[in-house]
Amino acid sequence: MVTTIINIGNSKGIILPKSILKQCEIDDQVNIKVQDKTIVITAAIPLIKRKEWGKVFKKMAKNGDDELVIPDVINNENTDE
Repeated sequence: MVTTIINIGNSKGIILPKSILKQCEIDDQVNIKVQDKTIVITAAIPLIKRKEWGKVFKKMAKNGDDELVIPDVINNENTDE
């Protein structure tokens, strides 16, 4: 697809078709970065999806899936320094 860059105030922009946004599951926010002279646009994780994390963490604890990967206390830690 070829599109035209348009002026938006002192900036520039493009219009993204609704069908492309839907395919990429993009709602209101995106992450933008430049990688090898290419603009990469990805869907941002909305905070609303993170709201469910509490339920997931409780379920993990109930199932014993919340073990620490790194020990909470390091035994050979020198606290005198």
